[in-house]
Amino acid sequence: MRFSVLASGSTGNAIYVATDRVSVLIDVGITGKQAEAALQTIGVNPADLSAILVTHEHVDHIKGVGVMARRYNLPIYANEKTWAELNGQIGTIKEEQKRLFAVGEKRELEDLGIESFGISHDAAEPMGFCFYHGKKKLSVATDLGYVSDRIKETIRGADAYVFESNHDVELLRMSQYPWSIKRRILSDVGHLSNEAAGDALTECLTGGAERVYLAHLSKENNMIDLARLTVKNILEEKGLTVGDDVHLRDTYPDRPTKLEEL
Repeated sequence: MRFSVLASGSTGNAIYVATDRVSVLIDVGITGKQAEAALQTIGVNPADLSAILVTHEHVDHIKGVGVMARRYNLPIYANEKTWAELNGQIGTIKEEQKRLFAVGEKRELEDLGIESFGISHDAAEPMGFCFYHGKKKLSVATDLGYVSDRIKETIRGADAYVFESNHDVELLRMSQYPWSIKRRILSDVGHLSNEAAGDALTECLTGGAERVYLAHLSKENNMIDLARLTVKNILEEKGLTVGDDVHLRDTYPDRPTKLEEL
């Protein structure tokens, strides 16, 4: 199983996951042109894509969904409540391209196993995904107000995680954001802070050299080095050595991560 975080952050999110038989995008929160360029950067022909999976309907996750689906005749998988919101936002999609993927459902696309799980965020019915191929597992969990025990149990045991580390609490509190937005971000249906990400990861990681991609960083209320350092310190306080037991990886709003294989 191969994957790359094509873009991640407040301005747009997209992830590529593939086996030798199938390749999918998880969200396309960047323009179609940006998505094509990111795929080409990692040596992937967009014409070889198989499907798009949608976590939820916020624009930083769906901006290019309609364009990519129409351009490459791709099926779009989302749950029923998310589809109700998508229908007015992504343009005309042929009925045969509209596919349902319910929360908690497990299915296979060719040789790629996919499991969805519910998350806490202020969207219609947001989801995360776990991907399985052979004995390998990839867990994708962003846009989380908090990480429930059920989510921890679902994502635990992965070889790699794409995990939200959205903001530094103090930077957010001191920011120019209106209090209403600060309250939303800090709420149980908002986003995970660096500290919350580190705490949750300590309950999921086994120290088996897992790769953790810190994702969905706020442009205004976080910094890559700060997110990495905060999570590193929390993990090491719990006895996990970063660089040995765990490998932390950065993600970027404007370029893809290296195409990695599990």
